[in-house]
Amino acid sequence: MRGPPTSGTPSAPAPQVYGHYKQSDAQNGPPPGAAALQRPPVSQTYTPAAVNLSGTQATYSQQFGAPPTSVQQVTNQMAGMQVGAALPTTAAPGYGVPPVSAAYTSTVPPSFPPAFPGALPPSRPPTGPQLSYGAPPPQAQSGFPNAPPSQPSSGFPGGPAPPPASAPSQQYPGPVPHQPPVSQPSPFHAAPPPAGFPPQPGAPPSPAGMPVTQLHHQSMSQANHVSLGPAQPGGMPPTGPPPQPGMQGYPPQQNGAFGQMRGPPQGYPAAYQQNYGGPPPPPAPAPAAQKRLDPDAIPSPIQVIEDDKANKSGEPFTTGVRGQAPPLVTTNFQVRDQGNASPHFVRCTAYNMPCTSDMAKQSQVPLAAVIKPLATLPADEAPPYLVDHGESGPIRCNRCKAYMCPYMQFIEGGRRFQCAFCSCVTEVPPHYFQHLDHTGKRVDCYERPELSLGSYEFLATVDYCKNNKVPQPPAFIFLIDVSYNAVKSGMVGIVCQELKTLLDYLPRENPEVESNVRVGFVTYNKVLHFYNVKSTLAQPQMMVVSDVADMFVPLLDGFLVSVSESRVVIESLLDKIPEMFADTRETETVFAPVIQAGLDALKAADCAGKLFIFHTSLPIAEAPGKLKNREDKKLVGTDKEKSLFQPQVSFYGNLAKECVAQGCCVDLFLFPNQYVDVATLAVVPVSTGGSVYKYRYFQAQTDQERFLNDLRRDVQKQMGFDAVMRVRTSTGIRATDFFGSFYMSNTTDVELAGLDCDKTVTVEFRHDDKLSEETGALIQCAVLYTSCNGQRRLRIHNMAVNCCAQLADLYRNCETDTIINFFTKYAYRSMLSSPTKTVRDSLVNQCAQILACYRKNCASPSSAGQLILPECMKLLPVYLNCVLKSDVLHPAADTSLDDRAYLRQLVSAMDVAESHVFFYPRLLPLHKMDVETDTLPVAVRDSEERLSKGGLYLLETGLHLFLWVGANAQQELLQNVFGVPAFGQIDPNMTSLPVLDNPYSKKLRGIVESFRTQRPRYMKLLVVKQEDKLELIFKHFLVEDKNGCGGASYVDFLCHMHKEIRQLLS
Repeated sequence: MRGPPTSGTPSAPAPQVYGHYKQSDAQNGPPPGAAALQRPPVSQTYTPAAVNLSGTQATYSQQFGAPPTSVQQVTNQMAGMQVGAALPTTAAPGYGVPPVSAAYTSTVPPSFPPAFPGALPPSRPPTGPQLSYGAPPPQAQSGFPNAPPSQPSSGFPGGPAPPPASAPSQQYPGPVPHQPPVSQPSPFHAAPPPAGFPPQPGAPPSPAGMPVTQLHHQSMSQANHVSLGPAQPGGMPPTGPPPQPGMQGYPPQQNGAFGQMRGPPQGYPAAYQQNYGGPPPPPAPAPAAQKRLDPDAIPSPIQVIEDDKANKSGEPFTTGVRGQAPPLVTTNFQVRDQGNASPHFVRCTAYNMPCTSDMAKQSQVPLAAVIKPLATLPADEAPPYLVDHGESGPIRCNRCKAYMCPYMQFIEGGRRFQCAFCSCVTEVPPHYFQHLDHTGKRVDCYERPELSLGSYEFLATVDYCKNNKVPQPPAFIFLIDVSYNAVKSGMVGIVCQELKTLLDYLPRENPEVESNVRVGFVTYNKVLHFYNVKSTLAQPQMMVVSDVADMFVPLLDGFLVSVSESRVVIESLLDKIPEMFADTRETETVFAPVIQAGLDALKAADCAGKLFIFHTSLPIAEAPGKLKNREDKKLVGTDKEKSLFQPQVSFYGNLAKECVAQGCCVDLFLFPNQYVDVATLAVVPVSTGGSVYKYRYFQAQTDQERFLNDLRRDVQKQMGFDAVMRVRTSTGIRATDFFGSFYMSNTTDVELAGLDCDKTVTVEFRHDDKLSEETGALIQCAVLYTSCNGQRRLRIHNMAVNCCAQLADLYRNCETDTIINFFTKYAYRSMLSSPTKTVRDSLVNQCAQILACYRKNCASPSSAGQLILPECMKLLPVYLNCVLKSDVLHPAADTSLDDRAYLRQLVSAMDVAESHVFFYPRLLPLHKMDVETDTLPVAVRDSEERLSKGGLYLLETGLHLFLWVGANAQQELLQNVFGVPAFGQIDPNMTSLPVLDNPYSKKLRGIVESFRTQRPRYMKLLVVKQEDKLELIFKHFLVEDKNGCGGASYVDFLCHMHKEIRQLLS
């Protein structure tokens, strides 16, 4: 298996300013090297300094966890804890000492109820609210299977061979309880909480012994040291005999290494073994007050997110500084385009690229960009300017064909320009000539978007059109399954009713003008019915094609029509369809001929367009593309599991190729009650840049709202048709791999029959030569597409990043969220060719290599018992663990194959903001909400420990919203939200909040609404009462906890990661 691209050992020159909006000092081309900011030396000597624990660092109140303690008590309580920091220098903004949490609690891990044997989905719709993806019907326990074993496999290329198998036992070492010998007094003392802090309801008791976590916060390159072993004076690991049964305190640590224990830690299943598909191991009995690494002492995603908001949401992010990492996706910020594309369009894994491939290989940091070419910008940012150069078209480099951009250098008084990508010199056409000022910059620089901005559009000439003719406006064709299941579930009636109003909202450039997208209608079961809705007809005419093996469109005139002209006939048809098929007994359907019919209709009309297919069941009727049920749970966890994610027949791959050639994009809405083989049905939507929506056990009353919102957004959203994307780079790197929903017939062109505002294309880069620190590396993404009013356009996004010769500079300027997005897409694609276990092991191994390289080359020497993480990657372990525990890579016994295939293709086109909330959901304590302000309460970490029985929490995953209600929630809170006074009176089947006239209800409904508008898919709301059957599904998303089928907790995984790193270093 080929591994994700990797990066090497850089020292990044500080970000360089290459174009501020001032006439005097602005300059064309790559920025001069003079503007480098000062930064401290890479590795500063570590000087222990006193840390003021009660200082001005922000602290975020978390509901669970010990109450805050005073400095004095922390000192008493933590006799053995070392906290030191070298204060960051002023030249290094943003590398301050992270707040040290002074509260240490040791809690018993939540014990999970025993898992039910994996129940097959019922054939009839269950009654309670349903999760339609990944979540099982409520009667089955939801969880993840085992996380990867500790033996790294070097499945990702470029990685060193796996270390010898000397690791003790293949298991996640839970943190070992450490005890001093009996003769030695325990260095810890329990201190009562300070006066004035009553114990919080439901807070765990604070036990006598506390594990030690050393946080050595050092300057810049040395940010986070989490020591996973107890400290003794002088920093030596403790020695002594193994603990005897019944001893109090902590056992001694072997050679300062955690993880080299004799037996499994208490309370965790002994063997860390593969039990795919089998029942999960029974939960271990909860041990008495088990000692473990304190969750508050390890890097917190919430802390990082809140710090970023506090530091970066105030002023606009200006893109004129090369190699500057943007704010996190969780921060709201405004962008000022000054020559590099906005992070809304392009995000990179590293903003300092290694100068050499050796350095890239050594660090294993992937070099990639996640590009969202048609992203919707916030309301306060202007869309890219459209530039029209008339008949002659856009100005380009003669050799590499890169488009004019701010990096091009004008020479010879402005008569020629030198390409920043390939260095070729090209004549400036006479009509484009302009004089240069005294800095060598064109005097019209700021009047031309292509010379001063990172993103803009060119109007394309007829040379850029297919067959050199101007394209026709696109068409939308609606193809509705009218088999027994579709009619009985209410889907057919809902679709027909909705289309009557939705056709008024077809996409258009100008909201004042009506859309020129034409529409057509087909219904089908085992045969296809085409409808003539020509405006001159009194009523629609139906034509049936029963020869599905040789599909053709029986009418040309009257099939694709303008909505305004044929409105009366269309409405008459949409009223009649549910009546015509109300008594149908036909249960079988076809699928491939349906796509073929839509494709042939677009060919006949000589236009691009989109098919909206509403489908319910496995296509088993005799026809091309017929499928059989191949769902086989016995293959899960075996080497043959990968075949379940590959298409069953090759027919759909060939059909997809034809669709792309015509510009025919397919969106598929699935309403399955059983297995429909999503892996095969999704081939055409995924290859054409389309989308798949899935509504398992669709029931009109509970799922209609979600389906209709998805359909409305899908029909209305801005999109381009018949698109081709090409990524050019400056000398030294090249684009080598692409991930997303598209088709490639060669190695450079990404072909998209449709490209909408939600789709991303992820591009991986590799070195083909050395890069220089002076010039940096340049990336230009050009997308040629037809707009929804039939105009051919080119959208250009430019990005310049720094290059570095020191590894420390690479590690200083990475973006963890983007790295995780890339790793997930890489891993999900690898599942088609490798066993899932190999894929998981490779992910763990590559991450361990990234962190081991940092430890070895960038951190100052320290005890092996310390886990040292780079500041900008300190969340890599927690996020990676979420990916490893995801349903796709680590399914529970009751996760269906269709759900896994659905999520696999969904994540492959996600942008960074969506993948972030999908893997680490947002959990808001609503009982702390301030109704007087617009602010949201600070989120809490995704762990059951953080939930208070008296609280109300909103959990957002990007696909679902859960409202968790604690059993002891106050009467006033329940009355304000649900309109009932008691917990027992809340209806667990409600999917929307009652509209109540009080500030709390208004604000909560506003939050739910705003969350929904931020995501491309409508999130259905599920109310989860504590101890209710739905709580198992809710807990599945508390990703810092271990789950019912072997997925490790964050604490355990961090220990496992530390062990892997030490194995690599030794």
